[in-house]
Amino acid sequence: MKELPENAAGFGIKKFLQALHRPALLHVAVWFVCATVSLGANWPAFRGASTSGVAAGAPPTTWDVDKGTNVAWQTQIPGMGHSSPIVWGNRVYVTTAVPLSNDAATVKLGDSSKAGIDSATDTGAHEWRLIALDRATGRVIWNQLAHRGVPRIKRHVKASHASATPATDGRFIVALMGSEGLFCFDPAGKLVWQKDLGTMDVGLVDDPTYQWGPASSPVIAGDRVLVQNDQHKNSFLAAFDLATGRELWRTPRNEMPSWATPVVARAGARSIVVTTSPRGIRGQDLATGQEVWHFADETQVKVPSPVIAGNLAIATGGYAPGTRPTFAIPLAATGTVTSRQLAWQIDRGSPYTSTPLVYDGILYMVTDAGVLSAHEAATGARLYQARIGEGGLGFSASPVAANGRIYFASEDGDVFVIRAGKTFAQEARNSVPEMTMATPAIDGNLLIVRTGKRVIALGTI
Repeated sequence: MKELPENAAGFGIKKFLQALHRPALLHVAVWFVCATVSLGANWPAFRGASTSGVAAGAPPTTWDVDKGTNVAWQTQIPGMGHSSPIVWGNRVYVTTAVPLSNDAATVKLGDSSKAGIDSATDTGAHEWRLIALDRATGRVIWNQLAHRGVPRIKRHVKASHASATPATDGRFIVALMGSEGLFCFDPAGKLVWQKDLGTMDVGLVDDPTYQWGPASSPVIAGDRVLVQNDQHKNSFLAAFDLATGRELWRTPRNEMPSWATPVVARAGARSIVVTTSPRGIRGQDLATGQEVWHFADETQVKVPSPVIAGNLAIATGGYAPGTRPTFAIPLAATGTVTSRQLAWQIDRGSPYTSTPLVYDGILYMVTDAGVLSAHEAATGARLYQARIGEGGLGFSASPVAANGRIYFASEDGDVFVIRAGKTFAQEARNSVPEMTMATPAIDGNLLIVRTGKRVIALGTI
């Protein structure tokens, strides 16, 4: 390898109320309620509510940033970060890493399979910051310093020193600043707690001297925040108390480096954390961290996060780009999952970097080179395959959807609007004239795009 990379009704009201009196499940009920509340108007984490990538509302299909058409506001952001914006109420939050030297951070764009394996050279002192913007105007409300110092790990030439997306439940905002630590702030920008998780030594498996930096984002589930840290040594999945930062459990993992963000899903009467990593796809109990099921998949470089489709966990990605399978695993599985127990498998065409999207029963996957495929999420049957763009643009951001449309942002700033459905139909192609590596956010009628230098709110307030 040489390149980088059930709701309360379904659970049963009686059982749900009984669960409230069981301490081990109390946090599950809390998470349940929080997730339901946030579905309406907020985009609280990487890929929004329940990390689904799907939102209510009606963002625009066309805009012109230069002319200001369908642009609510745009705000310059210092430094650089590939983390996505998140939204709660009247606030938009974003992280960034600001170099303290005059050396400008550069990023190599294009198909990840052709970008090379090098580490970037911006190893001087940085400031890691969490910024709060006013949702209506884009005005900076506060700009809070989390950490100042020399990066403990180098980044990949396509990555940034602030690649993990923050998460919020409205009471707390949690930001994972890579090897610099896990930080929790309140809505006023006050630091509540911080945790040093040690060096997140994520990089080339064959040669650990190639450091690429972490990107997995924290996930808030009720009273806890989850961190997936797959690296060269001492990999783990851990849960911390959201209010205090106290470690609740930590499950060691015999793993190689990965960049995927975990997903929390319902499996019968419990919630499980689904992760995808080079040595396997796992379901672990949210309450205890104990492994519930495991599907072996020896594949280096896992970047896309798992997605949930009904009672299935769908996982993909790995080296070499476009050659790896996509697996659908029943969430109710237990123990060692074999190939025979899979709901379905697609043998090739997996995304290398972007996370797939499940929308109205259809699974959409786009490769780094812009090959889009649509499949029935329940069966894996392919509905169509088409290319968006001219190829070679590079698609690192993950697709998001609302109002029957799916938005695909390319690295060079083109956003393709595709009509959701069983046949391919491109409605528009618009530009945000800067590098776009971050997955957009959707909040009501706004599509919020983070570019290399700005956060741009497209649509009407």
